[in-house]
Amino acid sequence: MSKIAFIGLGNMGGPMAQNLVKAGHDVSGFDLSADALKALEAAGGKAAASASAAAQGAEVVVSMLPAGQHVESLYLGDAGLFSQLAAGTLVIDSSTIAAETSRKVGKVAAEKGIRFIDAPVSGGVGGAKAGTLSFIVGGAQADFEAATPILQNMGKNIFHAGDTGAGQIAKICNNMLLAILMAGTTEALAMGVKNGLDPAVLSEIMKQSSGGNWALNVYNPWPGVMEGVPASNNYQGGFQVDLMAKDLGLAWETALSSKTSIPMGSLARNLFALHAQKGNGGLDFSSIQKMFAE
Repeated sequence: MSKIAFIGLGNMGGPMAQNLVKAGHDVSGFDLSADALKALEAAGGKAAASASAAAQGAEVVVSMLPAGQHVESLYLGDAGLFSQLAAGTLVIDSSTIAAETSRKVGKVAAEKGIRFIDAPVSGGVGGAKAGTLSFIVGGAQADFEAATPILQNMGKNIFHAGDTGAGQIAKICNNMLLAILMAGTTEALAMGVKNGLDPAVLSEIMKQSSGGNWALNVYNPWPGVMEGVPASNNYQGGFQVDLMAKDLGLAWETALSSKTSIPMGSLARNLFALHAQKGNGGLDFSSIQKMFAE
């Protein structure tokens, strides 16, 4: 078993760290939230007073942070972890950030003899709790192989997308498609309900027909149709609208830099940005249903 530092114990990172504890690893975590630290301790992990304290003597560092600037701040500069970690330490960044930022951080890591992979995840909070996440990894083959046993304690599907940054590219492609599917699903449900259909019946019809998709199968956006999803809990928990809007912004920036046409991705970005501006940024992204239901 490994000595692991886990930085970022939010809705996703907290359950991921707890699954590492359950697997028998020695996990020391840090987060700005006192409640998050208490939850890790309750699960058998150790709460650290700082990221540096958590990483002291760590063989593996896992980070799950909101944005690229947080990742750069954690690892780079005179006070960053890369100035403290021993050569050969394996760093797994599971944040969803710009591929260019991952490449920048990875380059500095390589210069210091530190192994680095970008490993963003898919599967939501439910997948994080159940240990069934998908990890989409960018990095050297040897580092991917070294990280796989650790990732398997938190996820079910482990993909190697390519070199450093490739995991981020694949992740934002996936999330752009997810946003498009969710927006389309909510639009169809709202039209059906406004024309007299029961949302549960319509959902089942579409699930079993050519319109079937992930949102209908496991994450229905209409309140009361499916138990255990944010839509049936006032859209609390899950993947926040603000984070989806951030990921769609990353997709738009990537498309711009590569001269890729993404008309549907751009529309989804505008819809989620508008939804966030209306005060819904802290709700789960399936709350886009409210925009069409109203």
